[in-house]
Amino acid sequence: MRRVLRDYEISQRRACVLIGVDPKSAGDGHAGGMAQSRARRERPPDHSAIRAAMKEVAGKRRRFGYRRIGIMLERKGMIMNHKKLYRLYREEGLSVRRRRGRKRARGSRTPMPVPLAPGARWSMDFVSDTFGASRKFMILAINDDCFRENLCLIADTSISGARVARELDTLVRLYGKPACIVSDNGTEFTSRAILEWAGKNGIEWHYIDPGKPQQNGFIESFNGSLRDEFLNEELFDSLADARRKLAIWRYDYNHVRPHSSLGNRTPAQARRAFEQDEAITHDALVQAQGASYLTAGLSL
Repeated sequence: MRRVLRDYEISQRRACVLIGVDPKSAGDGHAGGMAQSRARRERPPDHSAIRAAMKEVAGKRRRFGYRRIGIMLERKGMIMNHKKLYRLYREEGLSVRRRRGRKRARGSRTPMPVPLAPGARWSMDFVSDTFGASRKFMILAINDDCFRENLCLIADTSISGARVARELDTLVRLYGKPACIVSDNGTEFTSRAILEWAGKNGIEWHYIDPGKPQQNGFIESFNGSLRDEFLNEELFDSLADARRKLAIWRYDYNHVRPHSSLGNRTPAQARRAFEQDEAITHDALVQAQGASYLTAGLSL
């Protein structure tokens, strides 16, 4: 075996095949295989210069994949097949890590209050539509969940978080301060302007979980009615035309349209009935207190 290997300069496996010997029975077959595999393991990685250049680019541009890194290397004169580039990229562990979801405002962790009275809970959301030659505009809708009453429909081509805060200031002056406000995690509602406004006014802000619109079901139901009964039925020539028609529809929604959830009453009728009941209850308490004071005076 050794003479064959020495005289003909062939591999040990080939020599065993030619002379009909099992490689396992060769004296140093196993040791030779171990030595060859050890040599392969100890061999330094290929293209060390390219690997170093790849690490340098990936260190500065952490969101670059292997294709963009390959372009950066080509500018330095390092051109190679994309398959080899991908192999080196994976071997160096440079794969871009998948980001988690963007940071979201948490809002209040207290339980969401049940809207049993006006101002107990407001909900808000955005709806979009177009006017003119497919010019897009946004509609900010804010509702009082107790009586499904729409408090405002603000239409504009762009509505920032600061604009939302200004509109909320106006509604607080008209209707009083709500106990809490519910919204999704849209950038307008998680902006610094809104977070500062909620903190300054001491109002709890509840953000629904991402992908869970049912947690804000009152405003989602309103959005469906707005879309089905109005936006899909009207064409708007301009932003001013959209604002005018929105104001008309809002009055109809609050004062004319019956709501099955309110016993086929309108939100305005439900609010007046609640206020009358509150006034009657308050008068009864005052009379009861007066009678108790009178009885106490007579007993003395």
